[in-house]
Amino acid sequence: MAKKNRSRPMPNPSAEQDKPATLKDVLRPEVVEQLKAQQVELQAAEERRKEEQRRQAEAARKAELKRLENDFEYLFNQSNLDWQKFK
Repeated sequence: MAKKNRSRPMPNPSAEQDKPATLKDVLRPEVVEQLKAQQVELQAAEERRKEEQRRQAEAARKAELKRLENDFEYLFNQSNLDWQKFK
């Protein structure tokens, strides 16, 4: 049995040119830089918003704890009811 000669397909040099253009390729470099700057600004704003929410939650938690520390029923329920230790 004779071996068959199998031809290997040659890579097509125009394949790179057939790739669809990306948005970065289509837009002007100034617009790309402006969009990147806007992205950084939006990320910073999101970080500030999250930090402010965290601070508000912390302040609310502290205010609730302070209110509870002035509540006799809360303090009584939290205290150790083993009065034999204090005799």
